[in-house]
Amino acid sequence: MKWKDQFRFVRQNMKKNRSRIFMTVLAAAMGCSFLIVLASVGFGLQKSVVSEVTEDSLLTEIEVYGRIEEGTYHELTREDVKWFESLEDVKSVTRRKGVSAEIESQVGDVTLTGSAVSVDFPSELNGTVELEAGGLPSDGDEIWVGYHFADQLIQQQQIDEIDELVGKPIQLVVFGEYTDDESEVREHTVFNLKVAGVLTKPSREYLQDHTIYLSESTLSAIDSYLISVSPEVELEEQSAVIENTAYDRVNIYADDVENVKHITKQLDDRSYSTYSIVNEMKEINSIFLIMKIGLIFVGTIAVIIASIGIYNTMTMAVTERTQEIGIMKAIGAHPRTIKRIFLIESGTIGLIGACIGTIVSYGISMAVNAAFPLMMREFLDTKPPEGLIFSDIPLSLTLICVGISFIVAVLSGMRPAVKATKIDVLKALRRDI
Repeated sequence: MKWKDQFRFVRQNMKKNRSRIFMTVLAAAMGCSFLIVLASVGFGLQKSVVSEVTEDSLLTEIEVYGRIEEGTYHELTREDVKWFESLEDVKSVTRRKGVSAEIESQVGDVTLTGSAVSVDFPSELNGTVELEAGGLPSDGDEIWVGYHFADQLIQQQQIDEIDELVGKPIQLVVFGEYTDDESEVREHTVFNLKVAGVLTKPSREYLQDHTIYLSESTLSAIDSYLISVSPEVELEEQSAVIENTAYDRVNIYADDVENVKHITKQLDDRSYSTYSIVNEMKEINSIFLIMKIGLIFVGTIAVIIASIGIYNTMTMAVTERTQEIGIMKAIGAHPRTIKRIFLIESGTIGLIGACIGTIVSYGISMAVNAAFPLMMREFLDTKPPEGLIFSDIPLSLTLICVGISFIVAVLSGMRPAVKATKIDVLKALRRDI
């Protein structure tokens, strides 16, 4: 009996019992749909958490905090940065150091307060920094400013658009110590700078960037001034302090996420304290993997319950087709062929149910994602997290669930199919069974 004939035989028999087959397919569809929707919660929450963790970070970023050698903590210096830059697969090394003094910035008639840090501009552009306007500074007196620094000037009506700030002069006032204990006059000096670029707006609404980004040469000039007006530092110590300036923050960017682990290992071998989002992602993914496996296991129970209907349908099919089975055996059909016919039928029922259940589960998933935020606002009186995805159905989940449904359906038809191969020909033809 050819495969084509076997499939035609199965199709004809399924048409004869449409009502029963319909109810069995419906049960299989409900089981598969429940499995997919339940497991999709794990995939959706994982996607939300991963998105939340990685939104403001690059997977290629490695934060370096310092070096611990023989129990002693060492800050990061220029020598460390040079070694980082010499490592293979390193795309960029950014370093920042804050101004250790109170500052004010004057633009036209407006005086703004904030913070200032020194950066290496080319390294920042190769890292994560993006500019809303302007470009790379051409000399040491040019600076970048944060998005909200420029936005504040717009609100103060000093400029109409962010682009207008590029090229504008800024006076940076750096305050030292008070002239004496009884005086309210403070030592201060003014640095004349010019805006070369404005950074893009931070991705989070609550993040405010009023920072002024200086060149390292400007920071050295500020440090020299602060040391010169400080009575606690001797003159001979001034040059040594400036020369050995340590960085507050150093980030390494790999040229590919696959190289992060390799670079981190080299840093760990030299006792550097590091953090990479890739390492955190491994733990997060491990937790969600366990969660997804558990949800799929629980959802499979619904598919197994639905398989009871398939088992009953196939058992009845064997009973009703006893005479047909006897005729097939009488004309020489192999038991393996008879068994295969019933397995094809049970597998077809499971596969059709799985396909229908998949379509339904996608609809349920979209409805849940739309309704869940509304339910949180209505019943819990709270705003849902931004970008929350409660249910997500990737292609891999669909294939896994359809595969489980198909395998369970085939196994459900196994016992009736074996029973069909053991039917006695003579009794079948006499309809004694």
